[in-house]
Amino acid sequence: MRQMDLKALAKINLGLDVLGRRENGYHDVRMVMQSVYLYDNVRLEAREEPGIELSSNLYYLPDDSGNIAYKAAQMMIEEFHLEGGVRITLDKHIPVAAGMAGGSSNAAAVLFGMNRLFGLELTRQELMERGVLLGADVPYCILRGTVLAEGIGEKLTVLPSIPKCAVLIAKPPVSVSTRVVYEALDSKEIVKHPDIDGLIRALEEGSLKTVAACMGNVLEDVTIPKYPVIREIKQEMLEAGALNAMMSGSGPTVFGLFENKIKARNAQERIRRKALAKQVYVTNVHNARRE
Repeated sequence: MRQMDLKALAKINLGLDVLGRRENGYHDVRMVMQSVYLYDNVRLEAREEPGIELSSNLYYLPDDSGNIAYKAAQMMIEEFHLEGGVRITLDKHIPVAAGMAGGSSNAAAVLFGMNRLFGLELTRQELMERGVLLGADVPYCILRGTVLAEGIGEKLTVLPSIPKCAVLIAKPPVSVSTRVVYEALDSKEIVKHPDIDGLIRALEEGSLKTVAACMGNVLEDVTIPKYPVIREIKQEMLEAGALNAMMSGSGPTVFGLFENKIKARNAQERIRRKALAKQVYVTNVHNARRE
């Protein structure tokens, strides 16, 4: 049996701005995305029998077309009239419903893996064009690294890699609906927009401190008032020496950038000791190799 084992990386948003809403309900955004070395393991096994079989280590995740990884496999099988089927096994470590694109990254891994397993010979760009049909973050999860995302998130421009640093990730015990957060944002005026251009210049200059100073997420104004624990976690990270700390995506995950892992681990212990979050990880940024 042919099989592939892949790492589906999580992402954080160094900057997230919302420019407006389209008639179809999608939002125009301007974001700086960054992949981090926290990942789900995705195993794909080609089968002679038709159909898709999906399983995961989390009992509450759907194992049918309600799972975006399943949809990705279904798309490839139907488009290319594949005679065989595929077994997908997800070993999940990225926090779920947490603003880290775990599901989108799983779907990206399935597209990438099936392209290889079944010899479809699609280019990365062709995979990304299919990915956007599944979700706005999927093309980025195929590309990875440090990237400017515009449009609904599908217009991607590769940026200079962020300088090496330690990243602390903390997911409090609440779940946030991305749709609900964006709907709430529509009902209020955005007072302060993040400095995305300043963030890009800081990356071009290779200054980690300036990158941290320019970080901003317009969705914090919606999510933090509903879940004050996010503000508490940010404060703990800053007091422990983070260059900056911010909510990722629509939340509730908080990440902090640190100059070294010693400070990051100290912050990790503070957050665990105060029981602000159970899922707390110290990791690194992941700078993708470019083709």
